[in-house]
Amino acid sequence: MKFVHFPFLAILACSACAPSSLPKEKGAHGSAVSHLKQARSQALGAEQRLALCLESAKEASALLDSPTSGAAAREIYNQATSDLTVLLRSANQGQLWNRPLSLSSGSSNYRLRFSKGTRDGVWDPARFTSFTPAADVALKTIKSRNHQDGVGAALVGVRKASPLEPFSPWVGVTAPVTATLDFKGQEATLTLIDPTEKTQARIAGSERTLNADFSAPLAFYPQKNETIEGLMGAIRVSQYMKTTGLYMIQPYDPDRIPLIFVHGLISTPRMWRNVINELEKDPVLRKRYQCWLFSYPTGNPPLYSALRLREELAKVQQLYPDSKDMVLVGHSMGGILSRAQITNVDRKAWDSIGKDPAKSFFTHVKKGDLVERCTIFNANPHVDRAIFICTPHRGSEMAIGTLGELAIRIISLPVDIVSSAAGTVGESISVITGNSERMPTSIDGLSPRNPTLKMLDTRPIQVPHHSIIGDRGKGDTPESSDGVVEYWSSHLKSAQSEKIVPGPHGSCELPETLTEVRRLLHLHLQSDRSAGR
Repeated sequence: MKFVHFPFLAILACSACAPSSLPKEKGAHGSAVSHLKQARSQALGAEQRLALCLESAKEASALLDSPTSGAAAREIYNQATSDLTVLLRSANQGQLWNRPLSLSSGSSNYRLRFSKGTRDGVWDPARFTSFTPAADVALKTIKSRNHQDGVGAALVGVRKASPLEPFSPWVGVTAPVTATLDFKGQEATLTLIDPTEKTQARIAGSERTLNADFSAPLAFYPQKNETIEGLMGAIRVSQYMKTTGLYMIQPYDPDRIPLIFVHGLISTPRMWRNVINELEKDPVLRKRYQCWLFSYPTGNPPLYSALRLREELAKVQQLYPDSKDMVLVGHSMGGILSRAQITNVDRKAWDSIGKDPAKSFFTHVKKGDLVERCTIFNANPHVDRAIFICTPHRGSEMAIGTLGELAIRIISLPVDIVSSAAGTVGESISVITGNSERMPTSIDGLSPRNPTLKMLDTRPIQVPHHSIIGDRGKGDTPESSDGVVEYWSSHLKSAQSEKIVPGPHGSCELPETLTEVRRLLHLHLQSDRSAGR
C-alpha cells in the first residue's frame, strides 16, 4: 500500500520561538527561576540542563499551594516541565528519551523515569517523535483558543514515523499532551497525560486541574490560503491527485468513533479546522470522537471522488479491524460523496434514468474496471450516521449557468481518468453524465440535469441522516436558498432531522450549525447502535 506526502500540511517554524518570559527572581520562587534560567543556557550540556530543569520544577512544585508564590510557582513548574520534555525528546538524536536516567548539575542529583502508557489517559512515551510547546504555535486562522488553565506543560505531541504510517499527514499526527513531573525526594517521574481523557492529576500531593491546549494541535498543521488551493485543486486536478486520501489529525484510538469530514467544491480539508476546534470545546465529544479528514481535488466527477473515499474507508477496516463504526459529515459536494457511501447502487438502479439508455451504457462497461467501480457499489456497513450540510442532492442551478460553463471549460481532468472512461464507454458516458461532448467534471456532476443525481435520489439512504440547510437569514423556506443550493435540492424527506440556519452556503462555522452538529453527535452517542459497540 502506497502513501504519499500531504502538501496541505507543513510544519510550523516554532523552533525559532524565544523561550517564554519568567517571573522575576524574587521571593520564595526566586531559586526556581534562577535554575530554569541556567537550564536555558546553550553553553551547558543536555544532561546538565535537564538536571537544572528538574531542580527548578521540584522547587516550584513545593510552592504550588503558597498564598504568595503559588501563581508564579505554577508558571515556573509548567515551563520547566515543558523545557525538560522538549529537550529530552530532541537531545542526542533522541537517545535520552524513554529510558531511566541519572542526571546531575552541581550538587543536584536526580533519577528520572517515564510513566508507561495506559488506556485511561496516559500516553505511551514511545508514541511521540517530537514535542512543541503549545504556546509557541500561532493560531492564525483558528478563531478562538480552546485552552484549559492549570498545572503541567501544555504541549503538541507529534508522531512522524519514517516511512510515513498509513493515514498520516506528512508532518505527522498531532495530539494534545500535558506533561507532569512528580517528585519523591530525588526520584522524578515524567508522565505524558492525554487531557482529552483526564482533566486532573495528582501533582505535589494534591489533585490539580491540568494545563491543556486543544487548539494548538490543530493549528500545528499549516494554515495556507484555502481559497487559492481549493481553486487550484478544482481546475488543475492532475497536480493534486496525489493529495487524495483519508488523513488522521489525531492518534488512532479504537475506543473512539471516527468522525470523518468531507469538504466540498473549491475547498480543502482545512475548511473544517474551526468546526473541529469548536466541537472539541465539548469535553464529552472530545473524549468520544476522533477526527479524520478526506482530501481530494474537487474538479473530478463526484462518482470518481466517491470511489476514492470508498477505497479509503475500506483501508481503515483493513488496517484497524477493531475500529468503531463511523459518522460522516459532508459539506456541499462532500455531502454527495458521503451519500454515496451509505447507498446501495446496483445495475438495476440505473434503469431509473431509462432502461434503454442504461442498457446501452452498461453494455460497454467491463467487470471490475474503473467505470463499473464508480457506478456500481454497496453501502458501507461501517458507517452509522451522516450529517449533510448545504448539500445539493438534486444539483445546483449555478452548475448550468455562465459561471458553471466557465468552470467546466478551465477544469483540466487527469489523463488516466479521461482515457480510461473514454476507452471503456466512449460516447455512452452521456447516459450517466448528461453531456455527450466531453468527459464530465465536478460541475457537470452538480447540474440538476445530471442523471446520476436523479438516480441517487431514487435510492434509500441506509443509515440515520440529518440535514443542515442555509437560507441566508431570510427565513423564507421552502422558497429559500443558501446562495448556491436551493432548499428543494438540499431537503430530504428521509432525514431524521432538518435544521435551517440563517447563513450562506459556507455555513459550517455558524453558531447555529455548530450547535446542531453537537446535538447530533450527542444523539449518536445515545443511540443503541453506538452504545453497543
